Order: sequence, then structure tokens, then C-alpha cells
Amino acid sequence: MATELPTDSDPFVDPDIVEEQQDFARESTLAVGRNASLTLGTDSLIVLDEGFVHKRETSNCCGLVPSKTKTTRAIPLFNVLWAELSEFDITIRYAHPTSRNVVRVAYVHYDIDKSERRRATAWIAVLLDRAYGESQRNKRIKVLINPYGGKGNAHKWYLRDIEPIFAAARCEVDVERTQFQGHAAEIAEKLDTDAYDVIASCSGDGLPHEVFNGLGRKRDARRALSKLAVVQLPCGTGNAMSWNLNGTDSTSLSALCVVKGLQTPLDLVSITQGDRRTLSFLSQSVGIVAESDLGTDNIRWMGSVRFTYGFLVRLLGKTVYPCDLAVQVEIGEKAAIKEHYRAELSNRAPTHERREHASSSSHEGEGLPLLKYGTIGDKLPEGWEMVPYDKLGNFYVGNMAYMAPDSEVFPATLPNDGYLDLVTIDGDIKRTESIQSLMAVEKGTFFDMPHVNYRKISGYRIIPKGRQNGCISIDGERIPFEPFQAEVHRGLGTVLSRSGHIYEAKGFSGRQ
Repeated sequence: MATELPTDSDPFVDPDIVEEQQDFARESTLAVGRNASLTLGTDSLIVLDEGFVHKRETSNCCGLVPSKTKTTRAIPLFNVLWAELSEFDITIRYAHPTSRNVVRVAYVHYDIDKSERRRATAWIAVLLDRAYGESQRNKRIKVLINPYGGKGNAHKWYLRDIEPIFAAARCEVDVERTQFQGHAAEIAEKLDTDAYDVIASCSGDGLPHEVFNGLGRKRDARRALSKLAVVQLPCGTGNAMSWNLNGTDSTSLSALCVVKGLQTPLDLVSITQGDRRTLSFLSQSVGIVAESDLGTDNIRWMGSVRFTYGFLVRLLGKTVYPCDLAVQVEIGEKAAIKEHYRAELSNRAPTHERREHASSSSHEGEGLPLLKYGTIGDKLPEGWEMVPYDKLGNFYVGNMAYMAPDSEVFPATLPNDGYLDLVTIDGDIKRTESIQSLMAVEKGTFFDMPHVNYRKISGYRIIPKGRQNGCISIDGERIPFEPFQAEVHRGLGTVLSRSGHIYEAKGFSGRQ
């Protein structure tokens, strides 16, 4: 079935190059069935089958006259889940798009001549190498299902959208339902680190937060956090982790992304408050963002609109959140921040090299890293200066780009640069400017607004003042309204992402 390329039609064609192309075509194409072939393209598996033409189209004389259709079908290599050879046939399973945001398991199945079996075995090996690349095959996945996630639909969505994809990809899966708040942390803490490759949460962003903290309580915390990739299968009201790493909140597409995901080091943040130390992977906020999120739990039925509603209510009141703040700034100029981000876009280092760099200071058997800046109970770190902010409107720290769909608040964030992205905005700016800020997030112009103070930092201490009660949000979870300190640990955690080094966000110009 390989195409012969003529050498006598063009005197300028190098015969050696033509021969190489013919060899490549022969090696990439596998003849199957009577009039069919499977060919490995650049980024797709091309199925050529003359049997496809025997369909009728209802638009052609009521379907009475046979009408030829395309004889080829292109299956993206990213969507190929598995291929196997039995005694007489070859089967390739893949994720077939049934709509823009849904994929379902499908397969192509052809007979193989006995004389072609050895070649078919080699061809399948090449197909799987191309389909998976650096991604690990046959992942061993511990699945945690929050039975209350997605308004109680998480388990149903798992069975319908996720389980078939994992099964088709020959993943080993162990499923457990969480029973109470904090249960996921207990499961992660007791989990055999060597028995799994991935911990997948069918939930919102709350369960991944628990999982990171459970792993952080293990005696070999650094090793566990480095080895076990924490992922989200979006089944909650907040699915920021999936938007950032998978570029979607579709359960079936996210399952495909987990199957094909690349191990990616992720910066984690130590939060100390009182005598407690917790880990944060997503964000920390004080002010209008925290109030708009945690202060609107009573109207959670409104979905993501509740955040906008809460924001506008507080905006009209020009609410301020006075505090004392000390920050360790690493990159303070917006132009330098953009340049730092763009430099990472060209980073094509293999996955294992990025992991080695991120974990160069970690050692097996150790717990969490020592705190470079100490805790909230220690004296202010050397070089830090406590500054009063009596008219603070918004204090928002991000470790990922998207906080919600179409809300790329932190366009310069990178998974593994050792920095947090800090946004501060005064609370006494004009209401029109505040509304423009809200709209600018969706338009992608928020970063460049003059009143938006954007910095890359490695740590901070914040002391709320002037009120008894308020909201502090860590990864969307409420913590006491008390002083706390934060410090970033480069590449301490591990996730799965499509690229292996950047988020699925728009970022700045220069990104495709």
C-alpha cells in the first residue's frame, strides 16, 4: 500500500532522498484487511479504507443513489489510547470527539495476515511510542471521588466519561469515595508511594488541596510529592486546576489529558499560621476576591456568577481591607516579568531534566523542606520591611494562571519558576476602574492596567487589621482571619500537564 515516488519526473530530485522517503513510507504504513491500510503521519494515524465509500447520503436523491465519501480517517496521535495484536487481528482504541467538549472511546479493527504479524508487532510499538512520547503508559491511578462534587454527579460522571478512557488506555485504577472533609488528606498520607503513579481527584479544587497536604504529612514527603502526580478530573464548581493543566473542564477530555499527561514539577507554597503549616498549590487571597468567593457560599446555587455578584456588591461599597504587609520581591517590573515568561516558552528540555533540576535540593526519606524565611511566629526575615496598607482593596497571590474559566488573573505564572505572582490593587480607586478591571481579566488586558501592581515574589507576611472578622482564602478554602506567612518551594510537587512546562493559558504575545 506504500506509495512509490517517481525519480525520473524531476532531474533535480536526489535519488537517495527519494529512496529514504520510500523506505519511510513502507515502514510507516501497515496493510490491513483487503483494501485498507494504517499509516503513521506527522501527528495523526491515517486510516485508509475503501470500505468507507459504501455509505449513502440522504441528501442525494433521498439516499437511493450511492455517493462516495472520504476513504480516509485521521486520528490524532494524542487521541490514540492503545493498540494490540491478537492471533488474527489488530485493534486500535482511541478517543473519538462526539462534540466540542466530549470524547468517547472508539476503535478500528482489522484482520492481519499471518505473514504480516512480525511487522505488525513492530508497527504497533512505533505507534505507541509516537502516541505517548514522553508520557508514561499504563499509569497506576488512585482515583478519589467526592460524592458531593458536581451537585452529587461526580460518581456518575466518572462511570460515564472517565472510567472507559482509563480502561481503554490500559491504566490500573483503584477507586475510593471520600466520606468526610479531610478524608482525601488521610488517604494520601497513608498511601503506598510505590504502588501508584497518579492521584486523581474527581472533584473541584478542594480535594487536590487535601491530597497535597496529605502527601506533605508523610515521613518521606519530598519523595512522595515528587513521585506521585496530583491531578484533577473536574467534577466541582471550581475546576481551576484542570483549566490550567488540561485547558478544559470537560471530564472526558481531562481523562484523556491524564492518560497522555507529562510529569511536570509544580511549585508549592508553605503557609504558616499560628502553629500550623499547610501547603497551597493554587492561590491565596485577602480582600475583595476572598470575600467574593468565601462570602457567597450561601448562593453557591448561582454557580460561577456568584463570584461576580459578590464582587459587585463589595465594589459599590468601596470596601477596603487594611493590613500590614512585608514582601520578598524577586521581579518587580512588568517588562522584566514578561521577558521572564517568554524565556520559558522556548524551554524544550526533556521532562526528566526539568524534574532533576526541580528536585536537585530534595533527598529521599526527608519530610517537607526547611523554611527559608521561618514561620509567622518568628521575627521578620532579614531584608523584609513591614509596610502599612490602610486602603488595600485586593491582595491576590497566584501559582496558576486561571482562577476560573476565562479568568486569567495571573498570565505570567509558570509551574516551576520558583516564584509566586502577586497582584495588589488599592480599594479607593474609582468604581469605573474596578469594573474595568473585572472586564479586563476576560479580555486579557488586566496585567497592563496602570493601577494593577503585579510582582513576582518568593515569600510574604500579611497581618490583617482594623476588623475582627474577614475572609482569607487558601486554594479556595477558608482559614482563620489571622496573620500568616507564605514561602514558595520550587518544584516540590508534581502534576500532569499537556506541555510539561507551561500552563494552558494565553500568557503574553509570542505564545501560540
